[in-house]
Amino acid sequence: MNTRIRTAFFLLVLITSLAFGQAKTERDKLANHIRGELEFMASDALQGRGSGTHDELLAAVYLSSELRQISIEPAGDNGGYVQDVSGEFEFYGQGRKKWNTRNVIGRLEGTDSKLKDEVVLLTAHMDHLGIGKEVAGDNIYNGADDDASGCVAVLEIARALVQEEHHKRTVIFAFFGSEETGGQGNQYFLAHPPVPLEKIVANLEFEMIGRPDSMVKPDELWLTGYDRSNLGPELTKHGAKLVADPHPAQHFFQRSDNYALALKGIVAHTVSSFGLHKDYHRPSDDLSRVDFPHMEQAIESMIKPVQWLVNSEFKPQWAEGKKPQ
Repeated sequence: MNTRIRTAFFLLVLITSLAFGQAKTERDKLANHIRGELEFMASDALQGRGSGTHDELLAAVYLSSELRQISIEPAGDNGGYVQDVSGEFEFYGQGRKKWNTRNVIGRLEGTDSKLKDEVVLLTAHMDHLGIGKEVAGDNIYNGADDDASGCVAVLEIARALVQEEHHKRTVIFAFFGSEETGGQGNQYFLAHPPVPLEKIVANLEFEMIGRPDSMVKPDELWLTGYDRSNLGPELTKHGAKLVADPHPAQHFFQRSDNYALALKGIVAHTVSSFGLHKDYHRPSDDLSRVDFPHMEQAIESMIKPVQWLVNSEFKPQWAEGKKPQ
């Protein structure tokens, strides 16, 4: 091997090694962020983040602090991240009653003069069931999968978007309170939005991505209402490993915060990998059951597709006859 070839070979090996090392470092950072955030959100210290409780407020303060560290601007009340949710709201099977909860809202301003008024909304719900009936000696319903995992996904996508030089559209990050009791947080958000609702071009709710679903491939996530709009297929074209919801009998499209937004005309879907595990709404939905490699892969797989959506002129549309009424 002559000197020129040997030098070229050495440089190629060096560049490859540096690139591999950098990629590994980024993956390690993502893994550490995910584990650290989930360890707090699903810890016994938060007592299951019951809807409308002081523990849910602690979760809200934590999420606000994380958004500030990431350099996401506040978009809640009085220059802060928390949106106070007070009033009379609809409850599952209980009609209307007075309630107090909260949302956490952050904003990443768009950088393109033409597209910055259009908004991509990324959401999850921060509450769970709190303290409940004891099962196998445990009465804390930690909600690690439901929906601490979704909150972590939104935080990590926010972190990735901030690092990009351009984010043409504005991105709103919202963590809803009291989803478990009927979506009082999303009801208030829709009545008091941080931007006009007609400016929101798409909503992705992240819910229950802490474990893989055996009904799809190990590296796949599913999108509720996949056939209702062209959002899922377009994200898939740009790298998202999204497939149709394999549990249509469960009507998951109608069972998360996205549905309230969809009823207002916003193209809104939920990203999930919930495989109907038996820990749903039980104290055993805790950190010990989380598949962290799956969570890391799931979140990482959505970062570039969301970056594309934020920087694209593509506007999702409902499929004919599939818009919720």
